Amino acid sequence: MPRPRTFDEDRALDAAMRVFWTSGYEATSTQDLCAATGLGRSSIYNTFTSKRDLFDRALQRYVDRFTTAQLEVIQDETLPVRERVRRILWTAVEPDPGEPAGCFVINTIVELGPKDAEVVGRLDRDHEVKLAALTTAIQAAQAAGEIDPEQDAAGLATYVFTVLGGLRVAARRGATPESQRVVVEATLRSF
Repeated sequence: MPRPRTFDEDRALDAAMRVFWTSGYEATSTQDLCAATGLGRSSIYNTFTSKRDLFDRALQRYVDRFTTAQLEVIQDETLPVRERVRRILWTAVEPDPGEPAGCFVINTIVELGPKDAEVVGRLDRDHEVKLAALTTAIQAAQAAGEIDPEQDAAGLATYVFTVLGGLRVAARRGATPESQRVVVEATLRSF
């Protein structure tokens, strides 16, 4: 008869997410995961079956959390679209101090993108959802006269997410909040 779990799987998944976010898939050892989660190897493998399964679940947890937050901002019609864009970009300028620097998704694409089409496909599908939502918000702002209707709405949305990615990469290398603010202000001049 198997023993019941005596740990919080969500907390273990959050701890593993932070390790993978900081170190990447390849550089994270099982011992790193044991140390971060407080679990033994057998508990990790009995619960998550493999390092890859744990990684996939941790990445999905990150994607779900950040996509939900971004979509809430994008779809908040009480705010002008320029303010919505500022709030999205500002998450890179003033990230949660308890979180690792940078972006788990971007780190994963850089590390695994050239050799793992499955994970890139999942991340691309998630990105397309956010891109479509921001394009729609920009089109609505154009119809309302907030933004020049001659601007390419899809191009602007792509620009915002490209800048966001760049800000997160810069944060990972230690960019100052002041240097990040300058980029955000320059981007907002497009709106």
